[in-house]
This record gives sequence, C-alpha cells and structure tokens, in this order.
Amino acid sequence: MIQVIGGILPQALGIAISPIPIIAAILMLLSPRARVTAVGFLLGWVVGILVAVIVFILLASVIPATDPDASKPVQGVIQLVLGVLLLLLAVRQWRHRPKPGAKPVLPKWMQAIDGFSFIAAFGLAFLLSAINPKNLLMAVSAGVEIGSAQLGVGAVIVTIVIFTVIAACTVLVPVLGYLVAADRLRSPLDSLRGWLAQENAVIMAVLFLVLGVNLIGKGIGHF
Repeated sequence: MIQVIGGILPQALGIAISPIPIIAAILMLLSPRARVTAVGFLLGWVVGILVAVIVFILLASVIPATDPDASKPVQGVIQLVLGVLLLLLAVRQWRHRPKPGAKPVLPKWMQAIDGFSFIAAFGLAFLLSAINPKNLLMAVSAGVEIGSAQLGVGAVIVTIVIFTVIAACTVLVPVLGYLVAADRLRSPLDSLRGWLAQENAVIMAVLFLVLGVNLIGKGIGHF
C-alpha cells in the first residue's frame, strides 16, 4: 500500500496545485455569500475527486492480474498515453502564458461568482474536479495505479482517502481558515488570487511537464 500511495502522490499534488479552482474558491471567500458558496464549492470539489478516482479504480480493477514480476503492457500503454497527453498540455499552457506586462484572462464564469448559490458552487466544483480534462487525466492515472495494485478493500479505502485529502487540501485549507478567521485572511487571499491568476499558465505548464515525464517513465517500466 505504501508503494501505491507514493505512486499517486504526484497526481494528487497535481490536482491540489491547479490554480483555477484555488482562484475560484478565493473569489467565493471574498464574495458577499462567502460562507454559503465556499462550503458548497469545497464539498463539490471533494465529491468530484472521489467520484473520478473511484470510477477509474473500478475500471482498472478489471485488468487481468499478472505475476508481480511480469510485464504489464496494458497499464504501461495507458500511462504512456497519459504522459504524452500531459506533455502536450504543458506545451499548450506554456504557449498561452500571458506576455510580460499583460493582464491574465480568466474564465468569464468567474465574474458571476458573487451571485452563486450553494448548488451552483457545488456543481461548478464538481465539474472542475471530476470532468475537467486536466484533472481527469490525473484521476485516470491515480485510478489505474490503485486499481491495478490488487490491494484489499481496506487498503484501497485508505489510499483513496489519502489521495482525496491531498488533492483537496489547497481548497480545504483556505475555506476552513476563512470560517475560523475571516477578517485576517481577506487581504492575503486577495494577494494570492492575483499572483495565481498571473502565473496560472506557467504553474500548469511546469506541473504537466513533471507529471508527464513521470508517467512516461512509469509506463516504460511496465514493459
């Protein structure tokens, strides 16, 4: 189990440091209905991560069991494909980074966050975590890693919990912190939002590059 947890840490961190959901959570914390929308967003984010990784664990579990020392071509091909896709995303993000001095362009839906309800915030977070292609690639990779490891039910549950907590921590910590000390966190959160918006493309490009190379290495190792 420890080996599997170590194997999925990069994917969990990849989801955790995605700037767009962090910016969305901060905008909700700075909105008039902060406590309602931010909690809805947090719950949707956690549920989306859980659903995505569990679905791919179940799909990966149907891969025929093999000798631990034997090659695993199916798992290897999946990881190679995912690694290449992540490298392509890295190139795309790098090419679309803002030019020096230019203001970053954020999604239009962020302008409507002030009017979000609990359900709208929940739904948005679910889409960003479970269906967003960038996070989905990482959920697929983690699901394949866990589902093909032939762990017991208890070990799988523990691994899923650890993965979800790490992946959700960058949304979880600001929301819980705001609920405890809202006034103190307003200014730091606003500053963090601005920095993440400016550096979003660069952060994601580096992240996808590292994860892509890591997956390609793992994929080659399964042949």
